[in-house]
Amino acid sequence: MSGRLETVIAAIDSANAADPALEAETREPAALVYGRRMSGELDRICPGASEHLRIAARGQHIERWKLPRRAYPDGREGYHAWRRAQALAHGARVAELMIAAGYCEADGARVAQMLRKEAIKRDPEVQMLEDVICLVFLRWYFADFAASHDHEKIFGIVAKTARKMSAEGRARVAAEFDLPPELAPALAV
Repeated sequence: MSGRLETVIAAIDSANAADPALEAETREPAALVYGRRMSGELDRICPGASEHLRIAARGQHIERWKLPRRAYPDGREGYHAWRRAQALAHGARVAELMIAAGYCEADGARVAQMLRKEAIKRDPEVQMLEDVICLVFLRWYFADFAASHDHEKIFGIVAKTARKMSAEGRARVAAEFDLPPELAPALAV
């Protein structure tokens, strides 16, 4: 790992260490744990990832708590507005940390573009980031989500997750996760 990559990863972790929410299992700041999980999953499925992709994965939810969902209207439109605002904030914050670590503005802009999910399905790195996001959700967060929602909602979330993933990502889900048989059709895109 290059010196500036180590510096920006440490800066992202430092920012995420301020998350007031704690991960139930580890009792560490939730955003810090999430970033580590993102990096771990990326290392597992794409060990040759570029520095840009490594930074985007680690910074995916940087300081997410600063824009709480409750600050946006209820419903689908409010949710989408919140997600767009989060993507813009994450991209700007990570780019700022990258520049402070010695990366050029173009590098920061590239990672910000990845965090905004621009050109998903057309840009292999953006698609890989999305696959990692989906795998981390399924591996670490899906069970708690599923426990508090009805079958129809769960099926819809799995179907939406599958649509965002590449064919390779969906194949990983089918091979690595023991989804209930009634959810298997949700993976068919």
